[in-house]
Amino acid sequence: MKYVKKPVVIEAFQLDERGLIGEDWFWDAVTRNDIITHDFGKWSCGPAWCEIKTLEGVMVAKAGDYIIKGVEGEIYPCKPDIFEKTYEVVE
Repeated sequence: MKYVKKPVVIEAFQLDERGLIGEDWFWDAVTRNDIITHDFGKWSCGPAWCEIKTLEGVMVAKAGDYIIKGVEGEIYPCKPDIFEKTYEVVE
């Protein structure tokens, strides 16, 4: 049998070099200690990255990666090439 993935709408953003993020759900997860940020802010020497606690363990998101909030509220990173093959913008 073959299956096609059901269309689902997710929230996501691409992590930039400075970690300038406006999504409240991301910062709520930081407050809960579900996400640990590193090198965030304009005074940081290196590109921003973060550790995200997932059901599969801790995953790393680096600048350029997408951070996704799934349908159950789960948060996880995704490499840009996979993201662009999997998702498109909802108008």
